[in-house]
Amino acid sequence: MQGETFSNSRVRDLSKEKRLTQVIYALQAASFLVGITYIFAAVINYVKWPDVAGTWLETHFRWQIRTFWYSILWGIVGGLTLFLFIGYVILAANTIWVVYRIAIGWIALSEDRPVS
Repeated sequence: MQGETFSNSRVRDLSKEKRLTQVIYALQAASFLVGITYIFAAVINYVKWPDVAGTWLETHFRWQIRTFWYSILWGIVGGLTLFLFIGYVILAANTIWVVYRIAIGWIALSEDRPVS
């Protein structure tokens, strides 16, 4: 049952929440051009998390939040080590990792499956 989950023998339509999850992936992707959208995506994740709690979409929210925080961490580490030149490698790897996480998450979402 596409976009639905069972809870106490009820069927719940998750199409609205799925669209929101798509928007969050789009905001994360757009952050490569307009950085502030990355923060907007994280804020939406935290604010709307209760709406997806207990559904397969919760895995996507967790995935998106972890992507945000780990990329921030590695961005700081990379920025602080730029003078050692290893920072360039860290920042490049971080960028590739974020693109990978957005792509894998968005693909799983388009196939109506949880991400892990």
